Amino acid sequence: MIRLRDIPLPPEHNAHQLQFEAAQLLHVSNSKIRQLRIVRRSVDARKKPDIKVIYTIDVAVEGNEKKILRASGCKRASIAPVSYYKAPKNIPNPGKRPVVVGFGPAGMFAALILAMAGWKPLVLERGEDAQSRHEKVQKFFETGILDTRSNVQFGEGGAGTFSDGKLNTGVNNPRIGWILEQFVKAGAREDILYDAKPHVGTDVLLHVVQNIRQRIIALGGEVRFNTQVTGLCTQNGQLTGIKTADGELIPCDAAVLAIGHSARDTFEMLDGMGIPMEPKPFAMGVRIEHKQTTVDESQYGRHDPVLPPADYKLVQHLDNATVYTFCMCPGGHVVAAASEEGRIVTNGMSNADRDGENANAALLVTVNPADFPYEGTLGGMQWQREIEEKAYQISGSYRAPAQLVGDFLKKIPSTGVGTILPTYRPGVHWCDLHAVLPKKITDSIAEALPLLNGKLRGFSAEDAVMTAPETRSSSPVRILRDDTRQSQLRGLYPTGEGAGYAGGIMSAAIDGIMTAEAILGVQYDR
Repeated sequence: MIRLRDIPLPPEHNAHQLQFEAAQLLHVSNSKIRQLRIVRRSVDARKKPDIKVIYTIDVAVEGNEKKILRASGCKRASIAPVSYYKAPKNIPNPGKRPVVVGFGPAGMFAALILAMAGWKPLVLERGEDAQSRHEKVQKFFETGILDTRSNVQFGEGGAGTFSDGKLNTGVNNPRIGWILEQFVKAGAREDILYDAKPHVGTDVLLHVVQNIRQRIIALGGEVRFNTQVTGLCTQNGQLTGIKTADGELIPCDAAVLAIGHSARDTFEMLDGMGIPMEPKPFAMGVRIEHKQTTVDESQYGRHDPVLPPADYKLVQHLDNATVYTFCMCPGGHVVAAASEEGRIVTNGMSNADRDGENANAALLVTVNPADFPYEGTLGGMQWQREIEEKAYQISGSYRAPAQLVGDFLKKIPSTGVGTILPTYRPGVHWCDLHAVLPKKITDSIAEALPLLNGKLRGFSAEDAVMTAPETRSSSPVRILRDDTRQSQLRGLYPTGEGAGYAGGIMSAAIDGIMTAEAILGVQYDR
């Protein structure tokens, strides 16, 4: 196949125009193109209002493709590279079946690879299946009644299930295409295979994760919900078993520890056992909401229903901190993401169509172990808890503290909504966020807001809504592992975002696959 890069088309184009452009670039007739596959699609809005959709495609052309390529003289064309990840299969298992602790992206894809290799993994997930979990989450949104076992953080699919479902990553890894294909096989839309910024959406993810689970089970794996790991059995520095909350002891000599960034009781258990861990930098702040039309007009120069809802990614380096946006959700909602009683946490999500009235993103400030007011491995986690508890005390419920940007910059409490209706449920408590968040965070956000407004017009609009706190952007600890991906306790494989080795759905899935490969003894270049 021939790869054609950087093909610009107007937003209102159709598939026939894309094939026509390919034929023109290669100096062949339309009828000579036997197959066309989109490799990448992105929106170029740098020259407003002349917005283009940019394609990279692979085409199969009738005839000798190398000769056609040379004759065309097209500098944007080349023979398409062949690079494909193949999952390991039919590998003999010399020991006990492996256990996967946690069924978020890292644990899910580790289990899938192990199952495909014929190792029949046992998955232990502290939360519930996706459908039951969805019902508990909706009940929390509507009533403020929290289930600490099954919520936005815990359950099938992990925290990523109740998110925008972004699948883009800064990591360059041959497993990415394969992971995207597994999502499509499980029910995600095919456009994630080529969109520059692919996303699945919470409404679709709820079904996707269940389908991946069924595939693991069909391959001989087992998934147990409502099963929390509370202890490890060891002998001479080797993992020999896993203890669960209901008193079961499961023999095990290889366990993928994919617990997620909010499994605080598990962090405490590991720390108490002397499993090597260290505090790590992370970020905290708020969720900021704008009208989606405001973002569209700033990014595109207009609101155009033909174009996808616009997104953004902003960063501002200050003298003593970095302020940046994270997990931006076009047409999304700010969600209640608490997992512990008496503590408030915010996050963001959006459905596949991203058709909500508001856009939201985390607005975060980097914090380092030197900033933590508490010492020790779990000092960052203790700080998170302190902030979350203060937020709950200020509102007196799971209604999240909120403030308009204009009032925040003036340091006066907000008393009500402006033109932007907050999407957080079970509701917000208007106040002054300076009373909720540490001074380092509020000072940094206040300094950065006008500067970020210069990068995205309307970002610091007076009636933009900030809801707090956003404390769970990543894990506050790293569970140490060596080149074999094992802890000092042999047979224990810290993996994914909770262990401190990933930062999103895709990077966590990659990490899970690579851990499974290590357990299987399979070697790949990267």
